[in-house]
Amino acid sequence: MTPHAAREIRLVALGDSLTAGFGLAASEAFPVVLQEKLRQKGYPVTIINAGISGDTTAGGASRVDAALAHDPDGLIVELGANDGLRGLEPAFVRANLEAILDAAKAKGVPVLLCGMRALLGMGPDYGEEFAAVFSDLARERNLAFYPFFLEGVAADPKKNLPDGLHPTAAGIREITGRILPIAEDFVKGIAARSDTVSQASPTP
Repeated sequence: MTPHAAREIRLVALGDSLTAGFGLAASEAFPVVLQEKLRQKGYPVTIINAGISGDTTAGGASRVDAALAHDPDGLIVELGANDGLRGLEPAFVRANLEAILDAAKAKGVPVLLCGMRALLGMGPDYGEEFAAVFSDLARERNLAFYPFFLEGVAADPKKNLPDGLHPTAAGIREITGRILPIAEDFVKGIAARSDTVSQASPTP
């Protein structure tokens, strides 16, 4: 298939165990599978796996500079599951995500934000406030946004490991299939911006 971009596009996936690929072979992790799906569509994309199992949004905020040191063309942010499991204050989660988004903005790196929900019974009020952190940030900052990372997988025993929290390889394929249209638009936007910059640059 003819590539949609002339040069390689490098993305970094900053996340927790859902990105790292807890319990899976390295080749089955979310960044690897999404990379394969994008390449099958003709996009010369490499996705660096910057997922750490057990990480929270605070951990992500502390690691964002290291993630951006890879000089990515785009950043995928998948964090919040562990915050929700611990019942951390939504305002705290928002502040951490804002720190990540501010760091990316300072480097001129666009972000695809993955939403998360509180997965265990923390009550409807907490659940709504927690989920709204992600949707509100995406709207306010005009980000590429996938509302719920575990859509179609959460609470499905066939798509989760025995712990009921981490996707199986089949679960990751379900996730990547669902997020693919958003990721494809994200990559298209990066490629278009790159082309615009190239055309605007003076010929030596």
